Amino acid sequence: MILMGVHIPSNMEVSVYDRAMVSPDTLPAALVPVRALLSSDDRRRILIGVVGPPAAGKSTLAVAMASALARESIAAVALGMDGFHLANEELERLGLANRKGAPATFDAEGFIHLLRRLRELGPATIYAPVFNRTLNESIGSAVPVRPAIRVVVVEGNYLLLETPPWNEVRSLFDLVLYLDAPARVRRPALLRRQRNRGLDSAAALAWVDESDEANARLIVQTRDRADLVLCRGA
Repeated sequence: MILMGVHIPSNMEVSVYDRAMVSPDTLPAALVPVRALLSSDDRRRILIGVVGPPAAGKSTLAVAMASALARESIAAVALGMDGFHLANEELERLGLANRKGAPATFDAEGFIHLLRRLRELGPATIYAPVFNRTLNESIGSAVPVRPAIRVVVVEGNYLLLETPPWNEVRSLFDLVLYLDAPARVRRPALLRRQRNRGLDSAAALAWVDESDEANARLIVQTRDRADLVLCRGA
């Protein structure tokens, strides 16, 4: 999807209910430190991280930020860490299918390698994967990051984890924003997400309680490592 000159991966398109995930105050506050970074250096590529618990609105904010920058003629792209989910078949082999979304269910080394390539700003186009919620699988080489891209906004759950190898991620970003949202806001979106992938009400509730909220408890422990905390209360 191309929106206002910025490439938006199809898995990050904004649904009707997701549009509420970026309050009028959140986007401007997120852009203030980004503009400060842009004004201090007009040559290098800038990597921005957006972290927070599941369904806090990370992908929506990442897309909104990239789109806002594009309106200012700043080439930007939004990427998601979810593209590095291990394949379902591999999760089954590892016995981790019921914990999909936990740190161990990602190709962390592959994600780190992509971030390092993005920082280099070489002459070649770099391709990033996406996660397709309809297929419940990752799709490789789906998003082109061309040399002209000035700002890369990357959203994900574990950008601030201190356990190896995730502890290598934080230093690869110029700025990391933590987007917080209360459970009363996140849980309805999480339940819809699980119902949309075919789970019945009971199974969806069990997944949210046993997987998504377990991940959220881990992520909230990393909150104080962010450069700026944004709170979405509605």
